[in-house]
Amino acid sequence: MSGVLEVYDAKRTDNLIITLEGISGSETIKAIKKRIAQKKLKLTEERQALRVEPKGKPLADDQKLSDLGLSSQKAVLYVRDLGPQIAWKTVFMAEYAGPLFVYPLFYLRPSFIYGEAATNAVMHPAVQIAFFAWSFHYAKRLFETQFIHRFGNSTMPQFNLVKNCSYYWGFAAFVAYFVNHPLFTPPAFGDLQVYLGLAGFVISEFGNLSIHILLRNLRPAGTRERRIPKPDGNPLSLLFNYVSCPNYTYEVSSWIFFTIMVQSLPALLFTLAGFAQMAIWAQGKHRNYLKEFPDYPKNRKAIVPFVL
Repeated sequence: MSGVLEVYDAKRTDNLIITLEGISGSETIKAIKKRIAQKKLKLTEERQALRVEPKGKPLADDQKLSDLGLSSQKAVLYVRDLGPQIAWKTVFMAEYAGPLFVYPLFYLRPSFIYGEAATNAVMHPAVQIAFFAWSFHYAKRLFETQFIHRFGNSTMPQFNLVKNCSYYWGFAAFVAYFVNHPLFTPPAFGDLQVYLGLAGFVISEFGNLSIHILLRNLRPAGTRERRIPKPDGNPLSLLFNYVSCPNYTYEVSSWIFFTIMVQSLPALLFTLAGFAQMAIWAQGKHRNYLKEFPDYPKNRKAIVPFVL
């Protein structure tokens, strides 16, 4: 391939965005994005999703033009402007840091939230344990974001920062207000229920961490390589024999046990909302695994063993 590359707007296919000359065919999609960004300053590399068809799948940065089956003299691609972008890690750090700082405000029972008398009210052990459990979870998520996760994409739309932070920070305040309230009602089955919930929460948290480490080890640094995830010898990774996304299974399990521990309706609503979203993500990833790997285990479900 040697010639001209015309890039059209994916939404308005009659709108020619730019014409690039001197195309040899050996250029990668990333190199094309750089050339577009040099002439169209608003379209930074992160904002571009290049496609062969207007509604087709975005092309990977490492794909070469010569591998796309385009005309050797006059090739056509379509670009969609993804809008202002922000780094995935930045969004994750912000959304997880919020609950880590919002929850203690209610745990400390300041007078402007609960009234002056609340500061001297006796705190039930379940409330104290819940505070440390909650703090551990989000401290772990920050640690994982900084040192464990390898992101397939480098950026996401800026609006996600507002949306995600509103969800996590808002639910943190909602759950914390009732769990830390001076009129908190102890769990019906007393210490047995509290410590059963705590034990399940701790196991689930370390299960979640184990899966994140396994997934990190599947993708070498600096690559987009994908392989079928399988148990790695850690007993907590055996859940991969039953579901495609055990990290989500453990995450939901953590909040189920947290809810048992505090016997709180707001905590249950947070758990259900999280499960609904993670079920959607898990089903999408499960479908992708089945499409990408012909030998992918057919007996696995997405997030709930034998069910979903």
